[in-house]
Amino acid sequence: MSKVLAGAAGCAAAALALAAGQSDEIAKYREMLADGNPAELWEMRGEELWKQKAGPNNVSLEQCDLGKGPGILKGAYAELPRYFKDTKQVMDLEQRLKHCRITLQGLTAEQASAQPFGATGKASDIEPMVAYITAQSRGIKMNVAMSHPEEKRAYEIGKKLFYYRGGSHDFSCASCHSADQMRIRMQDLPNLTAKAGAQAAYTTWPAYRVSQGEVRTMQHRLNDCFRQQRFPEPVYASEAITAVTMFLARSANGGVYQGPALKR
Repeated sequence: MSKVLAGAAGCAAAALALAAGQSDEIAKYREMLADGNPAELWEMRGEELWKQKAGPNNVSLEQCDLGKGPGILKGAYAELPRYFKDTKQVMDLEQRLKHCRITLQGLTAEQASAQPFGATGKASDIEPMVAYITAQSRGIKMNVAMSHPEEKRAYEIGKKLFYYRGGSHDFSCASCHSADQMRIRMQDLPNLTAKAGAQAAYTTWPAYRVSQGEVRTMQHRLNDCFRQQRFPEPVYASEAITAVTMFLARSANGGVYQGPALKR
């Protein structure tokens, strides 16, 4: 029996070493591509879409107020989600962008969110615009406020959702993201309940995913987490997703925003 246990322990150690080696190779790959992140192409396209007149009203989004005043993008993402007086609710970037497309350009709610995520042969306008907007906060520290009662409420709801267990596997977000040095296959899982982990993770989304050949937004990332928990897919730009984003963004306060980044 001791030989069997020793053999199993050896296999486990070898597997961990292999996984660590593969993780190191992925890190090297990211470093190699850091100076030529394909996300830059999405940023360029996003700028064109931001300034392009569109919709029934034939206007651009250049007067969209993301919290710092109409058309001001510098540092806006680093302070989102936040409470907006005009809608009387807390909104994240994608929810606010949808709002601007409706109110400024005259799109319907369905049109404004018809293709939130790109796929083969189906380009998304939202992902490039999100890449462009978030890039304007690169190098700026996250500073998400929680002074308004609705901001506090959104944070608490997001926290509850983060720890809520359910689905066929009885998983929660915390099942994978509340301890140090956890991993699924080759993927390191950041501890989002620790300040350093939350900062390192949140400040690199949205990101270009090499495996998918697309820039993926925070909404897409959270959707994927819910999918892996075997939960129903959240409604795009819903208050529930904004609440979870509020919890994560607030937890990342003080971290320097570095997105859109590069992911496997």
